[in-house]
Amino acid sequence: MKKWKRSARLVHMTQQLLQNPHRLIPLGTFAERYQAAKSSISEDLAIIHEVCRSEGLGELETVPGAAGGVRFLPRVNRSSSRALIDRLCRSLSDPGRILPGGYLYLSDLLGDTSLVREIGRVFASVFAASGADAVITVETKGIPLAYATACQLGLPVAIVRRDSRITEGSVVTINTVSGSSKRLGSLSLSRRSLPEGGRALIIDDFMKAGGTVRGMIDLLREFNAEVAGVGVMTDSRVDERLVEDYVSLTTVNEVDVKGQRIKVVPGNLLERGGIQDG
Repeated sequence: MKKWKRSARLVHMTQQLLQNPHRLIPLGTFAERYQAAKSSISEDLAIIHEVCRSEGLGELETVPGAAGGVRFLPRVNRSSSRALIDRLCRSLSDPGRILPGGYLYLSDLLGDTSLVREIGRVFASVFAASGADAVITVETKGIPLAYATACQLGLPVAIVRRDSRITEGSVVTINTVSGSSKRLGSLSLSRRSLPEGGRALIIDDFMKAGGTVRGMIDLLREFNAEVAGVGVMTDSRVDERLVEDYVSLTTVNEVDVKGQRIKVVPGNLLERGGIQDG
């Protein structure tokens, strides 16, 4: 196996770390791959760490010992988070998003891969220490956000269905009640989607009274699973909410259908902590 030039080694090593966030990679793996001494690999990792940290991409964590190694932890600082939130507020305030019944059109935002990736990085920063084993969401609009977040955390995704499907195998189903309309419904999750007694991070696109999120929390109890956290792109100002412990990027304060006006403000993300200064 040929020996790599240092410039090529740095590029390839950075790519491997960024594509495998939170995955512990032994130094010996890099040393063998690039035919280089571990001391040289350590110097390379120090350079990568400094660049990632200074550019607000994240940081490298070194785990000592025979079973140790290095892993990349995605991080988004406060200024980058604020810029993303401001961008979302401006976009969501467009009166053209108002649909009949006072609903908001969000599909274009959830179809913007660049925007969704950035939202996933923010949620991954906030919930990096949550100890989650999986990310869960309910079909269908929350799926892009859940996958973006899970990708940054190196976790699997479990999708809660509103109707059970034969292709899901054995499922757990619970009945739910919408917090706003009091409409009955059901949520189902395949028994193979989530390990018994695990910890799940709930990610969704929009939360009003919180009936759907509360349903997912209740569903997790059927798996003896704990809630590692709840993150939503947008919540809505309501008098009574079924979920209080959550993180939101933006908050819709008002939707004036007649006047064609939407008032959107930053959510509670920056108040809740978990985002580094810098």
